[in-house]
Amino acid sequence: MNYLRSSVINSIRNLCGLLLTLVLVCLCAGSARAQDDIETVKVESSVVQLNIGVVDQKGRGIINLSRNDFVVYEDDVPQKILSFEPSTAPFSLVLLLDMSSSTQSFRQPLKQSAYRFLDALAPDDRVSVIAFRDKVEQLTPFTTDRRKMVNAIDLAQGKGKTQLYQALAFALEKLSQEGKRRKAIVILTDGLDTQMMDADRAAAARAETDEAAVASIKPEMSTTLNGVLNAADKMGVTIYPLALPSGDPKRIPYPTPQQIAIYTAARTRLQTLADRTGGRLNAINHLEDMGRLYAEVAADLRTLYSVAYQSSGESKRDGRWRAIRVEVGRPELLARTRPGYYAR
Repeated sequence: MNYLRSSVINSIRNLCGLLLTLVLVCLCAGSARAQDDIETVKVESSVVQLNIGVVDQKGRGIINLSRNDFVVYEDDVPQKILSFEPSTAPFSLVLLLDMSSSTQSFRQPLKQSAYRFLDALAPDDRVSVIAFRDKVEQLTPFTTDRRKMVNAIDLAQGKGKTQLYQALAFALEKLSQEGKRRKAIVILTDGLDTQMMDADRAAAARAETDEAAVASIKPEMSTTLNGVLNAADKMGVTIYPLALPSGDPKRIPYPTPQQIAIYTAARTRLQTLADRTGGRLNAINHLEDMGRLYAEVAADLRTLYSVAYQSSGESKRDGRWRAIRVEVGRPELLARTRPGYYAR
């Protein structure tokens, strides 16, 4: 009897062990399959977002095109368009205002110009006003209420350092919560980010001539700048910098080689922000030009089409540059968008 009981107990133990082994194998296999599925989805879901402006040969915006009028090429290979938004589709916009010490002398024209920009937007455009100085502050969340936007601009104030690229990263994070809406950032700034200036000053410290100082700084190599550009690439955010005269390298009262290099690098980075995202850099030469330039940016936004496509390239995440080109079915029209992206 004891022998029989012992045999039964051993059989049960063996059976339990076998079942446990089978469960573990299934769990591991399921986990591996899940990881494979996640990795596959991660690669295949990398949709490229583009905002595309179209003009005729006289530079006039064309706003009556359809999906079939566009052909998108990535590395000269035609891509399948997944979604298309006409130029009338609403935007989610961040209005980014530089409230650092260098802008204190022209706050009133700055704010009046921002009001004019709001007047030129479409009723369904959602706007968030963000001010930056030595800290970044969202003065209003995204809203279509013009009174809230105006009140936010009225509240914008401050002085101190310039945290431009921290503000851009903050704005992109807020835009990421705006779903599939079209997205853009309009920045009013002199471009003189405090941390960037410190790094540029160190790089140009030993230069004795203007040329040597400018050559010693590689503005496009900044990891901070490229982090902002990569985030904008992924969301298809178009950036429009309005460059204040206080950041113009030609307006430095008593220039040294280091100052010329620092200001030149700051302006180059603003140009890079515009070029890489398909926007435009507008240099404000006179304060009375500010309102007009704001209105031109608003008009430019009203002529943009938004297109999304799934890259057909085999290696989606190899870190290499993917060149983008857009053609319109009518040969007399010219299309403008960002030139490409890094597949990260």
